[in-house]
Amino acid sequence: MDRLLAVEPKEVAIRFEEGQRCSGFVELRNVMYTMPVAFRVHPMKQKKYSVKPSCGIISPLRATSVEIIMQPQGQLPEVFPHSDDQFVIQSVVVPGGKETETVSLDWFTARKKQVFEDSALKVMFTGGSILTKLVADGSVEEIREVLEKDEESVDSCDEQGRSLLHMAVASRRPDLVQVLIEFRVDMEAQNRMGQTALHVAAIQGEGLIAELLLANGANAGAKDSSGWQAAHFAASAGHVDVLRLVVQNGGDVNGAVSDGRTALHMAVDGGYRNCLKGLLVAGADVDARADDGDTALHRAAARADSSMVRLLMQKGANKDIRNKQGKTPYDLAADTGDSALLDILRLGDGLRRAARRGDVRSVQRCLEQGAAINGKDQHGWTALHRAAFKGWLEIVKALVDKGADLDGRDDEGYTALHCAAESGHMELVELLLKKGVDVNARSKRGVTPLQIAISLHYSGVARSLEGGGAVRDNSNNNTKSETLIVYDITPLPAKKISRRNEGLQKPSPFRVQYGRTAVA
Repeated sequence: MDRLLAVEPKEVAIRFEEGQRCSGFVELRNVMYTMPVAFRVHPMKQKKYSVKPSCGIISPLRATSVEIIMQPQGQLPEVFPHSDDQFVIQSVVVPGGKETETVSLDWFTARKKQVFEDSALKVMFTGGSILTKLVADGSVEEIREVLEKDEESVDSCDEQGRSLLHMAVASRRPDLVQVLIEFRVDMEAQNRMGQTALHVAAIQGEGLIAELLLANGANAGAKDSSGWQAAHFAASAGHVDVLRLVVQNGGDVNGAVSDGRTALHMAVDGGYRNCLKGLLVAGADVDARADDGDTALHRAAARADSSMVRLLMQKGANKDIRNKQGKTPYDLAADTGDSALLDILRLGDGLRRAARRGDVRSVQRCLEQGAAINGKDQHGWTALHRAAFKGWLEIVKALVDKGADLDGRDDEGYTALHCAAESGHMELVELLLKKGVDVNARSKRGVTPLQIAISLHYSGVARSLEGGGAVRDNSNNNTKSETLIVYDITPLPAKKISRRNEGLQKPSPFRVQYGRTAVA
């Protein structure tokens, strides 16, 4: 500044509050080693500001604190956080002057004295109302500058009860979130609905912001006033990336909200299959019941969403549970009139069960009632797979005559011919060959019906397959050994059948113990 006084800071911070008297402090230090210095501070806008003390004497190398007072204002300053308002600081040497001595304003006007004058002192506004406006405007650097002067205002809220962090998340601005985190913002602050910033990120599907919050200690299991957690918000909006992050960081996949629904219910209600898959993989209770008694399967059936019904049943969903109205998922599906859904939930089971037992009349009755002939269970098995596996020639004929898909595949890529070959049913193999089945069909592991027959020493079946055009393929000889186990699961208990292969040419690292699952 000048040669007499040092001013610190050059910009005085005033914590602004609307309608309140606000102030900030500045320190004036006498840089003279031997002489006292008189000072005078006066604002350029005298109606807006006052100074206390406005003048005085400072002993050599001593300092004094001056309060800059702003009169109550009815609205935010026109310019902020750095104001255009300025203050003039005058100083003059007063030999022999004492700090208790009254200062005469004439000292700063007398021609015989050298008066030093500086107008570098300015005002910077801080406080919650200033910060909320800066966050709303997205002014990153100005927010940082204000917080460096006023860290306590980092947890300020706007008129709607939103914290600065809520506002930054709602603005989809991870850079603003990062700045607030640096100044130790309260991560668990709640808005008027009890939602945290992580809840808002989950609602909006802001994966990067959610990751940032979780990495800095946000509670993945925090609940709002209705018991909703971040997992519920993400699942109900279909934000699978946020859902995955929340679950990985401790979110409760089985937590229930005020009406008893879990995130699984919400994923189904919204038709969000990826969220449903993610929750099932994370261990969500597939049979969790809401207050109305509905499971996720009830909700999927009511929506006529066969894809979700299959997903839930593959995870073991109980389709016989009744809700508080006494209805099963099948009953709700019946209201939709979706025949494919009915087939999945009941008719198809009856058809496949009859095919497994070899009950021709029951097979015909199920088809007459509307069972889908190519309907699959949760493992992808059709009635034709079951009948072929069991060797029921008449059932296979009936199904084929009704238009069953000869080359239909289960979840592992196996056809009815694979099943017949595995079970050693030569007549059935020959029937399927006559009907035009793909004799060289490969499973997802690359296994053909002929490889299965050879590995299980079914020479007659192998000859029939080769007579039907099957090609021997030793291309797997250099692959790693694979073992496929056979399971023939009867209702209770399960029976495991394992067949050892010693029929392939040596040396071959490929051995097949063909395996399928037939569920009663």
